[in-house]
Amino acid sequence: MPDSPPSARPSLRQRFSAMRNLPPFLRLVWQTSPALAMASLGLRVIRALLPVAMLYVGKLIIDAAVQLSQHDAGFPPFGDALASGRLNPLLVLLALEFGLAIASDLLGRIVSYADSLLSELFNNATSVRLMEHAASLDLEDFEDPELQDKLDRARRQTMGRMNLMSQLFGQVQDAITVASLAVGLLIYAPWLIVLLALALVPAFIGESHFNAAGYSLNFQWTPERRQLDYLRQVGASVETAKEVKIFNLHRFLIERYRLLAERFFHANRALARKRAFWGTLLAALGTLGYYTAYAYIAWRTVRGDFSIGDLTFLAGSFLRLRQLLEGLLIGFSQVASQALYLDDLFSFFQIEPEIHTRANAVPVPRPITGGFVFEDVGFRYPDAEKWAVRHLDFQLQAGEVLALVGENGAGKTTLVKLLARLYDPDEGRILLDGRDLRDYDLDDLRANMGVIFQDFVRYNLTAGENIGVGQVDAIDDQPRIRDAARRGMAEEVIDGLPAGYQQVIGRRFKQGVDLSGGQWQKIAIARAYMRHAQVMILDEPTAALDARAEYEVFQRFRELSEQRTAVLISHRFSSVRMADRILVLADGRIEASGSHAELIAQGGRYAELFELQAAGYR
Repeated sequence: MPDSPPSARPSLRQRFSAMRNLPPFLRLVWQTSPALAMASLGLRVIRALLPVAMLYVGKLIIDAAVQLSQHDAGFPPFGDALASGRLNPLLVLLALEFGLAIASDLLGRIVSYADSLLSELFNNATSVRLMEHAASLDLEDFEDPELQDKLDRARRQTMGRMNLMSQLFGQVQDAITVASLAVGLLIYAPWLIVLLALALVPAFIGESHFNAAGYSLNFQWTPERRQLDYLRQVGASVETAKEVKIFNLHRFLIERYRLLAERFFHANRALARKRAFWGTLLAALGTLGYYTAYAYIAWRTVRGDFSIGDLTFLAGSFLRLRQLLEGLLIGFSQVASQALYLDDLFSFFQIEPEIHTRANAVPVPRPITGGFVFEDVGFRYPDAEKWAVRHLDFQLQAGEVLALVGENGAGKTTLVKLLARLYDPDEGRILLDGRDLRDYDLDDLRANMGVIFQDFVRYNLTAGENIGVGQVDAIDDQPRIRDAARRGMAEEVIDGLPAGYQQVIGRRFKQGVDLSGGQWQKIAIARAYMRHAQVMILDEPTAALDARAEYEVFQRFRELSEQRTAVLISHRFSSVRMADRILVLADGRIEASGSHAELIAQGGRYAELFELQAAGYR
């Protein structure tokens, strides 16, 4: 863990270049809901014209009041003045300003309502797109820490970028208001607008600088934020609670979290202090420009060039214009910063999977007649010096049950992942019925494989759904789910649940019932039987079962694998001996091949491991 994160900061060119993200972002917003986007923008345009209208009506009200107050004979009682109609122009103006104020408030609330709905829809739509794109990426991508950082930033931007839409639309609204106010001021003193704009430039530059610094801080601390999330999860999770308590890990985890969080806090605090100091100093220049103009307007009023109503209109317009120009300049800087964050989202969407279906791909043969052939296959994980597997040459015949044996790290699981095309070989090729595995439609290939890994997922869904996800388009097919449960020996487990197949399992939700490790594994094995797959792969799915239960599972698996090609991995030799053929792997290469009897007769690693395990039962 580094003592401090890098301090790289995006350049001015990079910040302006990030503005290219705004058009695709706005297209996404529009595609989410054209009606809501149009309503939000259209109502803002109308609302943008109301401030200048209200200021001008206010000027007319003051001029009318001053005129009425200058009556030589004194102003009559309210009733007489009202009856005479003398107050009618003033009352009309007051009613008009009241109506404008009500309209502005109403439009603001409608805009907020439209924005909240659009924000929710955008978050949902973008989250779906994020999950869809993540599902298309290679397994190799998910094992890359840098991509994990990028995914984490993209996930955060999915939930946090809708304020950018409100900000952009708000910029349009403010720009229209500025234009309408500027027209009024141009009639009186056009040079004041130039003065105000120049006075606000330093604040804009400062805000732009600190927005870029804030983005840099968040970007560089992404790995540390992921560590904070991980420590929170480990320190307060049902999955880790037993070990945390037994080993008294809570103090260690809390201290690690506290140290990391404190470093992040200090980095944020240092930036916030600088931003507050320089922001106050630079904003004072804008305030100075405003009061210079205010003094000029007051002097012209005293000299008789402007009426009291003009003074009110100009002062109000200038104050409003100063606020809006400041907001526009600072808002532009913030939009540029937000656009930098959008880089995280769009750059994630630009990642393309290397493993995909080729053009003119063919369906998997039904039935498979020849089987699989590995021709000098080699694979190395990214950035790894050592080959995971290399020079693999063997055939897996159609209908054969093949067992893989070897010590940890021998390459067994890698071989299985190559077979399921979760990876593509770096060397050599894999053939299926004489054609390269990459020639087949990827979805069809995987649909023909039923795979259960040792680290299978425990879904916090109902027991029936946990099995049904093995063939998700049949998740409501109850007879098929029950048949898969029977095949996977999970029927007895489910019958013991309070709500049977409708019982939520797992501890995440209040109504959930947790299962033992062995019970979960039977559910996972049943999941594999949901598929009418031609190839069945069991990668140590019975580690939590006792020897008898595992033997029964593999015996059932052997019986149900008739006319299916099957691959199984297990450390228990009593189970693998029922395979037609056994491959012994060591350091990513095939060391021996044959039946259990043949390998025992040959001696070597298999016979040695078998004897060591058998001795443990004597």
